[in-house]
Amino acid sequence: ARSEALESYVRRLQKLEDIAASFPGVDRVFAMQAGREVRVVVDPGSIDDASSAELARNIARHLEDNLQYPGQIEVTVIREYRSTDYAR
Repeated sequence: ARSEALESYVRRLQKLEDIAASFPGVDRVFAMQAGREVRVVVDPGSIDDASSAELARNIARHLEDNLQYPGQIEVTVIREYRSTDYAR
């Protein structure tokens, strides 16, 4: 019984990650907090700030339509641009 529960849990997290990763511009996806939060890292070159808010909304709607879950799932889109230089 425990192994079935564990398999179900892992499948649920994988499904969360797969749904979020199916959107264009997504680099990496992490299901966190026992599947109550999904963090989505996007390519800053292809997604701007306004698009990242829209992407979070679209992922949340897609999760609502395709998954059965108790409570709510927080979708966070992370758009990070790094610039590095060196002083010599």
